[in-house]
Amino acid sequence: MSATELSEAWLAPIDDFMAYLKHERQYSPHTLTQYSTQLRQAAHYFQPYSPHWLQVSAEQIRRYSMHLRAKQYNPRTINLKLSCIRSLYKFLKVKHIQHATIANPGEGIKGPKFQRPLPKNLDVDQMGQLLNIQEDDALALRDKAMMELMYSSGLRISELVNVNIGDIREGEIRVMGKGNKERVIPVGNKALDALSQWLIIREQMALPEEQAVFVSKRKQRISIRHVRERMKEWGIKQGVSTPIHPHKLRHSFASHLLESSGDLRAVQEMLGHTSLSATQVYTHVDFQHLAKVYDQAHPRSKKQNNDPN
Repeated sequence: MSATELSEAWLAPIDDFMAYLKHERQYSPHTLTQYSTQLRQAAHYFQPYSPHWLQVSAEQIRRYSMHLRAKQYNPRTINLKLSCIRSLYKFLKVKHIQHATIANPGEGIKGPKFQRPLPKNLDVDQMGQLLNIQEDDALALRDKAMMELMYSSGLRISELVNVNIGDIREGEIRVMGKGNKERVIPVGNKALDALSQWLIIREQMALPEEQAVFVSKRKQRISIRHVRERMKEWGIKQGVSTPIHPHKLRHSFASHLLESSGDLRAVQEMLGHTSLSATQVYTHVDFQHLAKVYDQAHPRSKKQNNDPN
């Protein structure tokens, strides 16, 4: 066996874990690739010191963390790698009876602290500028409907491309989110209007058996990559001062809704977050908005030039 090859003792648990994440947890291909890459990299580090995963010690994982720091991986990446290792051991403990008593050697080993970046969103004026599309050709109507729907309902890009004709009815949309969890979200009037205009033309662009709401020139379901490219192009064409990508529309939906309602639980439900902590990041975005308003409006918010202090 060459130094670059992993033995079956290391590969088999990774393959089992990937099958679990794919079929039971319904993880996206991108996430599966991420997990597999991180775990294989860790296995290459551990293999010279241990015969298999169940013989890896907490001290070895701690050394691996230090090794990653020495290689100058950024703190966010190191934490991701350690998280993947912990998740694998949780799987081994829960899914394999013979391993039910194993400890998780990665538990309690923390990576370096890092400042989690706040979600970037468009303000209301920028969003209006992006969506003020005057062109009326088929692709422009399709793209406007996609962006209106993402902003109206806070969809993930995977949820957007997977929307079928029967999923939108009576001002609501049914989507299948992460972990194969279904949720129903309201759709605003402007998004409904944009969808109506697109659906009239869609019949001429889609194959008869195609169920996807959004299709490409190939008359089949549009791809995630194509959506990203089109939204980036529209951001440039509409003169928006910040790069446009699909997730920014989801962030904008969450931030604007929270600013107006203050209802964190409702925003959590509409975003499809399983944990409230995932939604709470938008309270920081909301605070930034409030702080900006305060600085601009409150007479005591800034020191006067003649203030001796």
